[in-house]
Formats: sequence, structure tokens, C-alpha cells
Amino acid sequence: MSVTPETITLAMMRESFYSAVVSDVLDSLGYRKQCIATALAPMTGVLKLVGRCKTTQWEEVDSEDLNPYELELKAIDECQPDDLFIAAADGSMKSGIWGELLSTASRNSGCVGAIIDGAIRDIAPMREMQFGVFAAGACPYDSLHRQRVTAVDVAVQIGGITFNPGDLVIADDDGIVVVPQQVEAEVIRGAWEKVHAENEVRDAIRDGMTATAAFDKYGVL
Repeated sequence: MSVTPETITLAMMRESFYSAVVSDVLDSLGYRKQCIATALAPMTGVLKLVGRCKTTQWEEVDSEDLNPYELELKAIDECQPDDLFIAAADGSMKSGIWGELLSTASRNSGCVGAIIDGAIRDIAPMREMQFGVFAAGACPYDSLHRQRVTAVDVAVQIGGITFNPGDLVIADDDGIVVVPQQVEAEVIRGAWEKVHAENEVRDAIRDGMTATAAFDKYGVL
């Protein structure tokens, strides 16, 4: 059976794709600014996340929150298999807005990880449970009366890039790239082809072919 974008599953992407190759394909399609400018690092020992955005917008608060955790818990309970929880918190380090309990609850719904533009806590237990979280840093403070979710399933911004609900995201050691849905099929096809072409080039160079000769033959670098 031939491989098409429709038959390339997220599991296959997790096995083969990485942010750089997806970024290269986006470049070729004219989407040259799809990698976030903010440094969010893998914090729990899981070095790659591939999933679809479950977006939340956050804000800092300086007074008692009359409905603490309300929208946050709503978003967690609505997570679907292969979702990637996105927290746009403007890089705030005021509190740890993601931790062990949210990881456990979201994983129960099939969520594959979280990208937090802010601080997290409970890193050791999340590392032990192998739940992937990329974040700006850590803070032991609870988010109660410090930060809260203001909107769920809306377009959010992190590092100058828009994350829409349902967008495909690839995060790894190199960075985080977002694939707009209008070009998703082309990107998946192109990334699949490029990954396998790079494998051929790598094998050829290992067998003694020069880099110049390999590029002349395969057109891949």
C-alpha cells in the first residue's frame, strides 16, 4: 500500500519526524516563520512531542479568584487522544501552572504532553511517569490566586507564532514548530519524503560518498 498523508499516522510521525525537517518543508512552501522564538525546553526527560493543539490562554491575577481552576479543569477534562496541551501564559514565572495531577488527568484522556509558555512544578514525578512537558522553567508556587485560564480552544500566541486548536505541533531538542492546517497534507507528505531521502544520503555518505557528490545526486542537505 502506498503511503499518503492520510495514511501517515501521528504514531508514524512520532517515529520519523523531527522539528528541523518539518521546518524545512514549511520553508519550501513559503511558511518561513513557524518555529517559536521562545526557548521552551523539555523538562521531564521526554525529548519529542507530536500532537494536536488543545489551546488555553492564561493571565496573571493579583486578587482572590472566585472560580479557581474552572476553565483549566474544563480544558483538561475535554482533552482527546493525541491532544497536546498548550498553555499560553506569556512566559510568566509567577507560579507553576502545570504539574503532576494535571499530567495524570490529561494522560487519562489520551493527551500526549504539554507545552507551557510559563513555569511548571512537580518535575520529578512527571519525569517518573514519563509525561512530556516543554516549559520555560520551574516554580513551586501554586497557580491559585496567581494565574488562571481565561479562554479555551482559541487561537493563542507563543513566541510570535499562532497556535490554533487542532494544529499539528512537533517539539524536540531543536525547538517547536507549528503546522498550519491549510498546508498540513503537503507538509506531512514533504516531511515523509525528506526524512527517507535524508536516510539515503546518510547511508551514501557513510559508505564513502562525498557531501558534494551526495548533494548533487540527491539534492538533499
